[in-house]
Amino acid sequence: MLYYLFEYLDKTMDIPGAGVFQYITFRSALALILSLMISTIYGKKIITFLRNQQVGETVRELGLEGQTQKAGTPTMGGLIIIIATLIPVLLLTKLNNIYIILLVVTTLWMGTIGFIDDYIKIFKKDKQGLKGIFKVVGQVGLGLVVGSVLYFNPSVTVRERSTTPISFNQTENVIQQTPAEIKSTVTTIPFTKNNELDYAKIIEWTGEGYENWAWLVFIPIVIFIITAVSNGANLTDGIDGLAAGTSAISVLALGIFAFVSGNVILSSYLNIMYIPNSGEMTVFISAFVGALIGFLWYNSFPATVFMGDTGSLTIGGIIAVLAISVRKEMLLPVLCAIFFAENLSVILQVSYFKYTKKRFGEGRRIFLMSPLHHHYQKKGYHESKIVTRFWIVAILLAIVSIVTLKLR
Repeated sequence: MLYYLFEYLDKTMDIPGAGVFQYITFRSALALILSLMISTIYGKKIITFLRNQQVGETVRELGLEGQTQKAGTPTMGGLIIIIATLIPVLLLTKLNNIYIILLVVTTLWMGTIGFIDDYIKIFKKDKQGLKGIFKVVGQVGLGLVVGSVLYFNPSVTVRERSTTPISFNQTENVIQQTPAEIKSTVTTIPFTKNNELDYAKIIEWTGEGYENWAWLVFIPIVIFIITAVSNGANLTDGIDGLAAGTSAISVLALGIFAFVSGNVILSSYLNIMYIPNSGEMTVFISAFVGALIGFLWYNSFPATVFMGDTGSLTIGGIIAVLAISVRKEMLLPVLCAIFFAENLSVILQVSYFKYTKKRFGEGRRIFLMSPLHHHYQKKGYHESKIVTRFWIVAILLAIVSIVTLKLR
């Protein structure tokens, strides 16, 4: 909203300084500051409200040190993250940008699913919360919307690397060339020299005109990624500060990708895919990072609020949509390896337990407890040590991910 106001003031009244709102870097910095202020200043008021409404965490007895002290701690703190993200976004972004629209829809969609889940757990006294099938339906529904928009919306394009002659410059006696902006299902493969993959090529065997059916591949892939990453973030939210901290690091790296991918000069210099209008996501990402850091003010050990599924599912959904939008989804196993490890530890634990119970008559375990962070708790590590080390790993993974811009 402020963006359009200052754009009007700059064009019609020529007010000095009004044009600064045209710069993504300025609006990103402002979004970061504003979201930090909202999450830290008003976060306390939201926590007090949740406590007064007796929105407290019900902790299952898992035999973990310090677990009982957490019972009754306010949850649904994801509301802080959502509010502190959306207010700066609504004020400072171009609201007609298709990527911003998708991210706002993702935030509200996944936030609603998480809110319903937390509501059932707290007020209906059902520890299982929203049934798994309904969560999956919600995630698949979002994936279907995001995949369809990214595939069919004419505003979602990339600039092809090859150039097309458009005019003849008689002065310099050369043909001027400008790359065309096209609809494409091309994505980036990390650590490879020819680092682009077109999902449409997967169905090339069907014959001529296969490009018209690329959505049959692209949309299911988007659905899978959104479901996997949102569940991974949900599983990572198990100890104080873990999900918020690791997510902030990953999102910051995605912010760098969004900025360079949406900048003609930087994308050309780095020889990466230029994605028109994607740079606007940097403002959203800045607001989101500020909200996560502000939330950490209250969520760090010992936590005075938990994000609940309201926050964790929202975080996972946003990260997935960001990665897909900047064509870096294949980098997620590296960038979000912590989410991947948490997911994998649960899958391996459950699968191995069922297998050994069927074969040997008694279930055996690979880890002392899953998800993975609980395994280290069982080994006697303090929460703060686990979280700090996971943050360090997340920073290293983010650095490796950023290095892939040139390391091929």
